[in-house]
Amino acid sequence: QVQLVESGGGLVQPGGSLRLSCAASGTFLRINVMGWYRQAPGKQRELVADINRGGRTNYADSAKGRFTISRDNTRNTVYLQMNSLKPEDTAVYYCNADATDYELAQAHYWGQGTQVTVSS
Repeated sequence: QVQLVESGGGLVQPGGSLRLSCAASGTFLRINVMGWYRQAPGKQRELVADINRGGRTNYADSAKGRFTISRDNTRNTVYLQMNSLKPEDTAVYYCNADATDYELAQAHYWGQGTQVTVSS
C-alpha cells in the first residue's frame, strides 16, 4: 500500500506562484511514474504533468512554459512548481503515483487533493 500526502496549495493572486509537494510512503518496491492531476468544479479530472523515475516529463498544453514538475527519488517525493498562475488554474490538485510492490504487482494511488485558488 502507498499513501500520498500533498501540501502546498492555497490562495494566490493572478501571476503568482505556488509549489506543491507530494510524498509517498508505505510498503512498496518502487515508485514509477508520479504526476499531478487537477479537477475544477464541473469538469473532469485532467493531467497537469507527470515524470518517470528517469526524469522524463510530460506536460499538458496548459502547463507548458509555466509549470515545472520534478522529483526526488531518494525521498519518493514529487513537486510541481507553478508560476504565472491564472484564475483558470483554480482546481483541486491531486497527486498520483504508479507503484510496484514486492510481488511485482503494479497499482495506481491518489492523494487526497489540495485546493489551489487563483483570485484577486
